Order: sequence, then C-alpha cells, then structure tokens
Amino acid sequence: MDRASTSPPSRLRSFVIGCGALLTVASNAALADQGGVPFWLSGQFASLAAVPATPGWSLTATPYYYNGNANAAKSFQIGETVAAGVSTSVSMLLFQAGYAAESKLLGGQPYIGLGWGPGSNRTSVDVTLSQPARERTRNDSITGGTDLYPYASLAWTRGSHNWMTYLTGGIPLGAYQASRLSNLGIGHGAIDAGGGYTYLDSTTGREFSAVAGVTYNWENTHTNYQNGIDSHIDWAASQFLSENWQVGIAGYVYYQLTGDSGSGNKVGSFKSRIAAVGPEVGYAFKFNGQAASFNLRSYWEFWSQNRLEGYAIFATLGIPLGSASQ
Repeated sequence: MDRASTSPPSRLRSFVIGCGALLTVASNAALADQGGVPFWLSGQFASLAAVPATPGWSLTATPYYYNGNANAAKSFQIGETVAAGVSTSVSMLLFQAGYAAESKLLGGQPYIGLGWGPGSNRTSVDVTLSQPARERTRNDSITGGTDLYPYASLAWTRGSHNWMTYLTGGIPLGAYQASRLSNLGIGHGAIDAGGGYTYLDSTTGREFSAVAGVTYNWENTHTNYQNGIDSHIDWAASQFLSENWQVGIAGYVYYQLTGDSGSGNKVGSFKSRIAAVGPEVGYAFKFNGQAASFNLRSYWEFWSQNRLEGYAIFATLGIPLGSASQ
C-alpha cells in the first residue's frame, strides 16, 4: 500500500466521515425570545458539522447544561409575567434518532432525524412587575419533556471541502404553561433553515466548520406574543492530534433581526443578541465496527443584549445503530 492509505490522516477521515450529523441535535433552551432565549440552541453545531453522515441508523445523546442571569436593571417577559433580575439553570438530556440513506439525493447525502429529551429548569426572579405586581423573589422549577424537533439535512463532499443544508423546527408538545417562570417547551411552533461548510484537511488534521441559519417563529397563542426573526452562526476550529483525538475552540453568535410583536407583548420591540466562545475536545472511535464519536465543549457568553448571559456545557455522544442495508 502507498503511504496515504496507511497514514493516520487517512484513517482519521474514515472515522470522521460519519460524525458530522452525530454532533448536532435540533433543540431549544427553556424560554422563548420573550424571555431573552430563542428557539435555536446556540452551540449545537460544532466541528465536522457539514461532513456527510455514514449511511444507516444512528442515535445521538446530548447532556446539556446552561446557567445564566441578567441584572435587575433589565426586564423580561416570561409567558404572562414581566420580571427583572432573572436567573435560570437548565439541565437536559437530548436524544436524536436519525437515518442516512445509501442513495444520494441531488448528489448529496440525505439525513433525517427526530429529537426529544427530558430535562429540568429552575428559574428565579428578583421582582415581578406583573401578575402579581411588585412581588419579590419568586422561584419556579419544572421537570418534564421538551418539544419535538424534526431535522433533515443534505450534505456534499469534495476532497477537503464539505457543504450541507438543513431544515429543522419545533413542534410545541413539551412542558409549557404561560403562567410559569420555568418551562421546557416554548409554547409555539418554529421553523429554522440554513447551511454550513466544513474544511477538513486529512493530511494536516486541520478542521474548520461554520453553520448559519435563520428562525421564523409562529405566534404563541397562549400569550398572543410573537418572537421576531432570529439569525445565528455556530462555528468551530480544531486540530486532530491523532486519528482519534481532536482539540480546538468553538463559538456562536446569535442576533435577532426583527423585534417581537403581538397583542400580548408587554415589553415592546424586544430584540436580543449574544456571542460565546470556549474549548472543545473530541474523540473518534468504533462501535460495533462502525464510526462513533464523543465531543465535549463549553461556552462562555458575552456581548449580551436583552439576553441572559452565562455559560453552557455540551457532551455529545453519537453511536451507529446499524447500516442502511440492514
């Protein structure tokens, strides 16, 4: 054999070729834009995001934790309540079952999946400005399930270059009550579409990925509040140290393009933004003779406006369940 077929970079690509779709899961955090947090879970895309998936069934498990707060100088509308001094911590275990067909579509690798997960949310506020007015130090917590998140993507590869396009959304079946401070569903439907690019040099082990998208939100009929149109970018840059280990940095930027609206809107044209950056480590391995992956990353947020600001931790495990021919 020649050197290229036996070198670690070549074997590296045989592992990561099926990991791109396994590193993502479509999901939302605990509150809607009206609470300062959007449908899109920033940071869900990281390294290898646009690499086509290996044909077959797969399962992704993503433990996720977020902790954030905003000082009492900023008011948020959370469901029916206007509050200030908001703090929240969210823990979720998100699952996505998916399938990548052997046959190509428009020359690309198709993938479809469905996400859901159990979780808990604990939220406290320093003061509520409505319902009841001027109540101080209110706390709330909930344990339950998230909304449902269908996901579909199409990915292409040519040498070191990989491209993908995706479509996802939220079906509002999760734990949600407009009177609560803590929720796991968002109380309304949403659709999100976008595309991404991954550069993966199998000779040097260098990798860069970026995925951008836009979210449209339907009106929350529980509160007559409609979130604005959101935009977001998730990115990562990494170096493979061997055919298995990968280290790098990851980040995201979220920017709301249009303000919130609706007859139930009590805070005006609410627009928010946030950015974050943090370390990333990945490990590629084989499970039942097929490519599998583990990825751990954390984010520290900054540049916040009309958003809670804090930190997030993802641990993503993607395993194959069987080949497409089985």
